Amino acid sequence: MARRHRSRYGRYTGGPDPLAPPVDLGDALQAIGEDVMAGSSPERAMREYLRRGSVDQRGLDDLARRVAERRRELLGETDVGGTLAEISKLLESAVLAERGQLARDVDMDDTDRAFAQMRLDGLPDSPAAAVSELSDYEWRSPQARADFERIKDLLGREMLDQRFAGMKQALEGATEQDRQQVQEMLDDLGELLDKHAQGADTEQDFADFMAKHGDFFPEDPQDVDELIDALAARSAAAARMMASMTQEQRDELMQLSAQAFGSPQLAESLQRIDGALQSLRPGEDWSGSERFRGDQGVGLGDGTGVLQDLADLDALADQLAQAHEGARLDDVDLDALQRQLGDDSVVDARTLAELERALRDSGYLRRGADGELRLSPTAMRRLGQSLLKDATERLSRRTGQHDNRTSGAAGERTGGTREWQFGDTEPWDVTATVGNAVRRTAGEGGDLTSLRIDIRDVEVTETEARTRSAVALLVDTSFSMAMDGRWVPMKRTALALHQLVSTRFRGDDLQLIGFGRYARSMEIEELTGLDAMYDKGTNLHHGLLLANRFFRKHPASQPVLLVVTDGEPTAHLMPQGEPFFDYPPHPLTLSLTVTELETSRRLGAQTTFFRLGEDPGLARFVDSMARRVDGSVVAPELDDLGAAVVGSYLRSRTGFSNLGPEDDGYGRFGGGRFGGWYGDRGSWATGE
Repeated sequence: MARRHRSRYGRYTGGPDPLAPPVDLGDALQAIGEDVMAGSSPERAMREYLRRGSVDQRGLDDLARRVAERRRELLGETDVGGTLAEISKLLESAVLAERGQLARDVDMDDTDRAFAQMRLDGLPDSPAAAVSELSDYEWRSPQARADFERIKDLLGREMLDQRFAGMKQALEGATEQDRQQVQEMLDDLGELLDKHAQGADTEQDFADFMAKHGDFFPEDPQDVDELIDALAARSAAAARMMASMTQEQRDELMQLSAQAFGSPQLAESLQRIDGALQSLRPGEDWSGSERFRGDQGVGLGDGTGVLQDLADLDALADQLAQAHEGARLDDVDLDALQRQLGDDSVVDARTLAELERALRDSGYLRRGADGELRLSPTAMRRLGQSLLKDATERLSRRTGQHDNRTSGAAGERTGGTREWQFGDTEPWDVTATVGNAVRRTAGEGGDLTSLRIDIRDVEVTETEARTRSAVALLVDTSFSMAMDGRWVPMKRTALALHQLVSTRFRGDDLQLIGFGRYARSMEIEELTGLDAMYDKGTNLHHGLLLANRFFRKHPASQPVLLVVTDGEPTAHLMPQGEPFFDYPPHPLTLSLTVTELETSRRLGAQTTFFRLGEDPGLARFVDSMARRVDGSVVAPELDDLGAAVVGSYLRSRTGFSNLGPEDDGYGRFGGGRFGGWYGDRGSWATGE
């Protein structure tokens, strides 16, 4: 008859789950990018993300909180005086049974009865002293004798359980021969430790010891060092447990130790081994203590286990803190985490470790010449894609239009193709699409005779607009931008626009210019990593000088001027190259700024101001400037700034930037079909 095989299914408990999807770096990169733009280093930003986690992933803070809760729980429910309490109970039971026997035994000599009762009546209050006093007592009651022998047996098993986990249960009901085997193991262990301390032991010594006594060590150490590590950790925990007791409890146990198994030899052997272990592993915590506040009494062995658990939890708290130099999540002891917090915590820790490795290995973070981590160009592109997507989705919601993903849909083909994305209307590139399908099917081991095209295979023809643009984005980097929480939205906006121009309108040129007390042109990596500027001054004059220089370098392109600011011009550049600052704005500053703005107009620039904040002086200034150059003013809320700038750039390329004025619901001049574009979240205005 064929043998039947049964299959059992359970939760996977091995290493990384082979069926788990790869970790998603999108949320992580977004969060890290936000922190970097707010002024954090990439390393610190990554640590912060791993610490706080995300909506779908618990972070290190949550694991650390659970570790702390488990520690408080152990301290709050445990009483390490359990062995003394059990001994007191057994002693009371033995004395009570003996008194009953003395009262019932009519054949007993009255003098002997009186003497026995006198010894029982004169027992000291101390359990240790009472046990010592009764060590040579001739018990009349079999029950009393059995209870007293259980005291000595319990002491022996508990003392062994302190050093060798599980010994208390293993030696329950042990015979005298079993006890002799234990004593022989202790003697041999002491000799092995002494030889190791002198450097005289060999691998054969360890092998012989394990062959003879291996049943006492379920940890299955592979060499003498592993054996010493396990024994020292347990012995140090036993020492900490004793230190956590009251002085009275320690004195009681020290006196009782001589009664273990009815002989002081066990206590002497254990003391010898403890001394050897402390000498071999001085780095263990041999003197620490804990303050237990519970009422759940535990014996010496279980109490030592609790101290080991507390040591595990302390080590986990340190590992999860990731506070020391070079710390990695791979350092977290997953076995200890599973013992203390269960499987779910292991899954969380393993996922975070995989996420950390993926972030380091993905190329999103790279180390510069100075040794510091930085966001790589790959990371900048992916972050820009996310920010551009957010901006275009907001733009679509505001205008009721679809996301504009085209690279000039009505323009000329560039000869290139790109991966299809939702919302694209360009024609498919059939050759590239079929080629992708063939390569994918072959790579997956599929049948090429029944080829199927997947959405992942589709590529569309890339086009670009017939008119090229030279876009100057001027962003205010003055003190007020950082002080009022506009620093990160400004960077998000610049990165979204940079992504749009570099991927969808590659024929256009983009210049990023930051203006504070000075103005300077910056690459996107420099701008996104720029620390908050605390110098006062809004030198729009200098920024416009740089923008006009940029426009002159691209005479065949349509100039587009986009200015993001939250303050009136308070500085200008003097002929010597030094900035002049004054507040309220000096008339010369305003005059020079207006002059450069009019130069931009003469160069043909389409100008849009993005006014941040509700400063009336700023509102009057930008409104008058927009009127002067036939430009536009947008007053978005911060989370709509990216959408506003992207929308303005797209309109400048499609010819809808200068529409007739009409009331926009704000009592100001409005922007035709774009009036009220932000609903109640901002306003749009166009110069007459």
